[in-house]
Amino acid sequence: MASEDLERGGGTKDRSNNSYVPGYYSSAYYAEASESHWTSWLIPLFVVANIAVFVVVMYINDCPKKNTGIEGACVAKFLGRFSFQPLRENPLFGPSSSTLEKLGALEWNKVVHGDQGWRLFTCMWLHAGVIHLLANMLSLVFIGIRLEQQFGFVRIGMIYLISGFGGSILSSLFIRHNISVGASGALFGLLGAMLSELLTNWSIYTNKAAALFTLVVIIAINLAVGILPHVDNFAHIGGFLTGFLLGFILLLRPQFGWVKRQHRPADAHSANRNKTDHCKILSITKTLYEMEIDSSRMMGKLKLTISGLFTVGLVMLFKGENGNEHCSWCHYLSCVPTSKWKCDN
Repeated sequence: MASEDLERGGGTKDRSNNSYVPGYYSSAYYAEASESHWTSWLIPLFVVANIAVFVVVMYINDCPKKNTGIEGACVAKFLGRFSFQPLRENPLFGPSSSTLEKLGALEWNKVVHGDQGWRLFTCMWLHAGVIHLLANMLSLVFIGIRLEQQFGFVRIGMIYLISGFGGSILSSLFIRHNISVGASGALFGLLGAMLSELLTNWSIYTNKAAALFTLVVIIAINLAVGILPHVDNFAHIGGFLTGFLLGFILLLRPQFGWVKRQHRPADAHSANRNKTDHCKILSITKTLYEMEIDSSRMMGKLKLTISGLFTVGLVMLFKGENGNEHCSWCHYLSCVPTSKWKCDN
């Protein structure tokens, strides 16, 4: 069950995101270099919060006092009560599974039968160990700060939190015998939002193919890591799909105004502009108006789609539905068995 150690396949599902993610919105790809930027403070705050939570978890874990010694001695004993569990129990240099479960890790039975739906949120602030924490926080810095500078803290904060929630829902539907922790669902939401933002604002990028290829490779590598044992790829996929849909709604750039400026005649502001120029402006205005109407309709459909998916997911979860019974091959999305490891759970 959830309290078993990592090596026995019943411990923590690590939502780690171990691939290097470079800054994506470089000036080589994006044409609007003069666009105003926000100061990034929310993403650094998230990083500090995750680190602070990990310190509190290690304090409560208190390996020297609670370790039974069956799996070996605590690691880094000089840290006192902050020392890590034996590596046979947790190779990521972190707390025990029982401590994580106690403090809010995602565990299907407690969510569905224990009326502890709050775990769908709290699990994204917990990490299985120092390695897990560093991998996720470095990725969050590389991805999140640039996005927050481009789009502001409100939109990026919404994508991060809602994507983490979406990842937790999908994870709970398919994983029943392990606990799951980590911010990777939220991180994959940011990656998904980056992809939809690129597709939506395609016309304002200077090197479109290179930008798309770079982002797709990054996403593919990170998803490929998820097929390893003890990595919760369902949280990755759920977060990615949530962020991808949210990106179409929240990360639309004001490119209509950019189009309008590019096609406006030099003397359009003059009171004496001729009839031809006036007709051009009317035609462009009409086109832009129609584009905005189509965009509004698309936004409405996307909002309904996201709301519907979350509703269906939550209803299935709290009814105790097992996603594996509805999709016999989906378990391969999170773990592919090989001669080196098994995927018993």
